[in-house]
Amino acid sequence: MWPWGHAALGYLLYVVYVWVRTREAPTGRGVLALLVGTQTPDLIDKPLAWYLDVLEYGRSLAHSVLTGGLILLAVVLYLRHRGHRRLATAFAIGYLSHLVGDSYTFVLDGTYGDLAFLVWPLLPIPNAANELEGLFAHLATLDAADIYFQGGLLAGSAFLLWLLQGAPGLRSTIRWLRRTAGAAEAEEPAD
Repeated sequence: MWPWGHAALGYLLYVVYVWVRTREAPTGRGVLALLVGTQTPDLIDKPLAWYLDVLEYGRSLAHSVLTGGLILLAVVLYLRHRGHRRLATAFAIGYLSHLVGDSYTFVLDGTYGDLAFLVWPLLPIPNAANELEGLFAHLATLDAADIYFQGGLLAGSAFLLWLLQGAPGLRSTIRWLRRTAGAAEAEEPAD
């Protein structure tokens, strides 16, 4: 699944979770934590496999329920310790939705052996030799089904729902960017 598909799937699942718990729309900070969670497995595994040659496959360390579970547990415990229980839940939903997004096609196709990444390193990754090298190689594999389902249907639906809910997270991000830019300008020496 592509990044926008992971974000969309995570957002739709998070909206349902928040609605069932509170009968409200998600908050901005929760949506940002969710977004980070939906991308974390790829932000760890892809660079380690594609550019640093630490991993042989771009779905292994952070995609495994064993090792990725430890990463998820550490982040959730840290956020809860800091008093951010809702952010911890949002991050966890995002992280777990990423694993679902990378797994559902193998389940639907009945190719269960391709799910070995979920228990790496206990099972070897069967198609690691076929791993594409780098972002541009993966972008070149985009096909019409990916564009339609993830780009159009899934991401479009999530984006529309996000807009209808007041674009939660957008104002928080803009405020953070302004603070960051202001701090950077204050640190620059005058000419």
